[in-house]
Amino acid sequence: MIEELFHIGNFSISPFGVMLVASLSVAYWQLRKAMQFYQIGDDEDASAIIFAAGFFGILGGKVYYAILSNDWHLLFDRAGIVWYGGFIGGFLALLWTLRRRQLPIARTFDATAPGLALGYGVGRIGCFLVGDDYGRASDLPWATVFKVGLPPTTADNLRRSFGVETPPELVGADGWVAVHPTQLYETAAGLLIWGIALWLMRRGRNQGRDMVPGMLFLAVSAMLAAERFLVEFVRVKDDRFLGDFTIAQLISVLIVLTTLVIAWRRRQVEALP
Repeated sequence: MIEELFHIGNFSISPFGVMLVASLSVAYWQLRKAMQFYQIGDDEDASAIIFAAGFFGILGGKVYYAILSNDWHLLFDRAGIVWYGGFIGGFLALLWTLRRRQLPIARTFDATAPGLALGYGVGRIGCFLVGDDYGRASDLPWATVFKVGLPPTTADNLRRSFGVETPPELVGADGWVAVHPTQLYETAAGLLIWGIALWLMRRGRNQGRDMVPGMLFLAVSAMLAAERFLVEFVRVKDDRFLGDFTIAQLISVLIVLTTLVIAWRRRQVEALP
């Protein structure tokens, strides 16, 4: 894979950094479209939302990574941004921004939902390009060897870094192992969820009645959590706490359950005379 693209002075520009900027850019574009659809806010509001959610999302991802690794020095390392830490940080920053700018909270959360899925899908391409967050050994035709990875996919690295034993028949020459490109699985899932979110938005409008405010965000959050729960089964991870289950899967279950409860309560309120 690609370790770096170019230098600006002593500063190295990596594919992950470029795709992170790209993910925020497409998220802004989609957010502005959705805000126009719902007739809320303006360009300045959209910029404030993306800046706050992006900055505190990255900060939250770094804090989560440092906690998982039990090393606060990693806060100042360029590597390591964990999705769920970023989701929590971005969520809180978004809530604060909406209150400060006096935007309708539930409907603006809905406006962010398609961009969240789109940005997630685009951002995962950066993980693929630098060889991070890959999966277990595989003999599928699209399995990928990350010779420049974090770490490179050798049988020794998988064992030492993740405690994963590779079947001998899947170990190639010089110990190289082809693995599931789970980053691309997540990109495909993110783009699919983005498409579903757009369909849900327009379906309600075409039927003459928008979705209950907040329901689109809940639906997208649940779909992203379900996607993460499933992909964790084929990812190499060192945080499995109950058999094959990871901390990320526990958080995914909690998010799905929370969204279902909130959705049920909102429907109950909407049904009142």
